[in-house]
Amino acid sequence: MSETAERRDGAPALPEAEVRVRGAPSLVWLIPLLALAIGAWLALKTLSEQGPTITVRFPSAAGLQAGKTKVKFKDVEVGQVTAIDVSQDLDSVIVTAELKHGSAHLLNAETRFWVERPRVSASRVSGLETLLSGAFIALDPGSSGASQRDFVGLDEPPLFTTDAPGTRFVLRAATLGSLNIGSPVYYRQIQVGQVVGFGLEDDASAVRIELFIPAPHDALVSAETRFWNASGVDISLSGAGISLDTQSLVSVLLGGVAFDTPDTIAGSGAPAQPLEVFPLYPNREAAHARTYAAKSHYLLLFEGSVRGLSIGAPVMLRGIEIGQVLDIQLQFDPEAEIFRIPVLIEVEPERIALRNAAHAPDHAHMLERLVELGLRAQLKLASLITGQLYVELDIDPEAPAAGLGRYGDYVVIPSRPTPLEALTGKLERILSRLEQVPFEQIGADLGQTLGRVREVVDSGVLSQLGEDLEDTLASLRGLAEQLDGEVAPALRATLEEARATFAHAGAMLDPEAATTREFRTMLRETAEAARAVRDLADYLERHPEALIQGKGGLR
Repeated sequence: MSETAERRDGAPALPEAEVRVRGAPSLVWLIPLLALAIGAWLALKTLSEQGPTITVRFPSAAGLQAGKTKVKFKDVEVGQVTAIDVSQDLDSVIVTAELKHGSAHLLNAETRFWVERPRVSASRVSGLETLLSGAFIALDPGSSGASQRDFVGLDEPPLFTTDAPGTRFVLRAATLGSLNIGSPVYYRQIQVGQVVGFGLEDDASAVRIELFIPAPHDALVSAETRFWNASGVDISLSGAGISLDTQSLVSVLLGGVAFDTPDTIAGSGAPAQPLEVFPLYPNREAAHARTYAAKSHYLLLFEGSVRGLSIGAPVMLRGIEIGQVLDIQLQFDPEAEIFRIPVLIEVEPERIALRNAAHAPDHAHMLERLVELGLRAQLKLASLITGQLYVELDIDPEAPAAGLGRYGDYVVIPSRPTPLEALTGKLERILSRLEQVPFEQIGADLGQTLGRVREVVDSGVLSQLGEDLEDTLASLRGLAEQLDGEVAPALRATLEEARATFAHAGAMLDPEAATTREFRTMLRETAEAARAVRDLADYLERHPEALIQGKGGLR
């Protein structure tokens, strides 16, 4: 076949291409392959350098902007907000943020997020640096927990970060009072911590308050530490007067908690453990009061007024508090047609130390014996200013015989009237006796007596008696003048003679006088003569024959 062929119509034929098979692919295919490899490498590099993506739910997106708002940890940028969407339930916003590579270890179940913006409250001021830089999302990594990517942001910044050294403790109180998050915690009037949270217990029976005390002050808390509410100004009125207690002006405005460890024989106890639960006492006095496990309830019945007695009033035994009043009621007895006021008291028997406790009777028998000895309950005035009353238990040996009674489920301790009621009763008895005095008869008799006295006065007997008395006084006056004129000179002479006699006697008794010396010599000689007579008597007693034979006749 020739290279050029003619067509049937005689026209020259077109040339045909000659196909030749190559042995290797063309180099042109290397360009897309190289581009694919570079793209895959870039994709892998981007994926390897990309950080984790997280979502955080906030109540609102105030101050947040996608593509601008940063995520920071300790003021170091670790990510950026990429998207902000409204949640499906429309009650919050979902913020999507992309963190930098290597930030995955910061994300776990305990990680916390919050929006850092300017905040001014009564307890603190924070976030002022965001006035210029703008709001940002702050991150606080948790210490443990499983890896997590979806979080719920905090409404307020936490009061302490996870890595802050210190210890958290829990207080249990009946009410929250004026405490709030950020309320200070004081030790010896120095702030050493703050309240970081509160809420109800699971059974809603009490309030659970969480404290954080940074190191090294957390070591001040031990098992024996007492916490009390230091909010406001604590003013108490008692029989001892008015007492006022406050920690600082901040605690007056914001509330606060104070604590201390009382000195006891057993010591301060072991160091407190994290999240250990302590009771929160209402004031310092209640916190430092000794607590006793044994408590006995008794009932007191009063028929008079108990105005001034309130729940919580002390029960005293010879000036020492042993309990308190728990309840006061007013009851009417239709059978006796009288009002009675039952007062329920709580007594702590352990407050009364017993000598030879091993041989002492139990509390029931001991109380019965004390009532037999005259133990009675009485209301007494604690303060003249406030008019408050308290219950006094004391032994009255002269009290009428009485025993323990029963009123419902309680043992009744006999009572006696208050001092005012006792005085009123005595006055009533005195008035009753005075009513029995016949004042009308006494008045009539007194009138008759005065009439007779008037008759005597009018009869002139008293006038004659006065004249006779004047004559008698004149006679006595004349006798006195006579004695003064005649007896006085003689009496004066007698006194002079007596003075001279005493002077002479004094001269004779002078130790240097001759008479005194002679008298002393005479006494000495008399003593010697008496001694000689005594010797002679002794001799004659031994030798009676000497009276006949003489001393020389003895052989």
